[in-house]
Amino acid sequence: MTNDNSNLSEADLLAQECAKHMYENDAASQALGIKLLQVHCGSAIAEMVVKDFMLNGHKTCHGGQIFTLADSAFAFACNSQNQAAVALSCTIDFVSPAFEGDTLTATAEELHQGGRSGVYQIKITNQNQQLIALFKGNSARIKQSVLPEESILPKEK
Repeated sequence: MTNDNSNLSEADLLAQECAKHMYENDAASQALGIKLLQVHCGSAIAEMVVKDFMLNGHKTCHGGQIFTLADSAFAFACNSQNQAAVALSCTIDFVSPAFEGDTLTATAEELHQGGRSGVYQIKITNQNQQLIALFKGNSARIKQSVLPEESILPKEK
């Protein structure tokens, strides 16, 4: 993530703290080389380079790998308000294949966030801005915070 926090709102600073905490504990994203590029309140951008071990029998990126990238971006976006949320349901439409060496970017945007449930759309594109897949995630908040109490940013007065 970028480290220039000078123009960020309090909500975006909190979102970055939540993402940092989650990423440090996210062995799956780290193992796949998923990088979190940007996070704001209700949105996130993550990136992954397609490696040889991610290919299926057609020598294209396995759909499960693409789903995982989208799911990770979804998780960072729906947990950005320091209210822990989990996936309630997810769907994905694969539009174009991805190949070894492609850099895939998942851009997650909040479409709706209610008291307990949220709806997010994640677009996965390659390095040429070609649409690879569309993912829709429905989240459910689980009545706990993302950050430990002692790490929550102080409120500005």
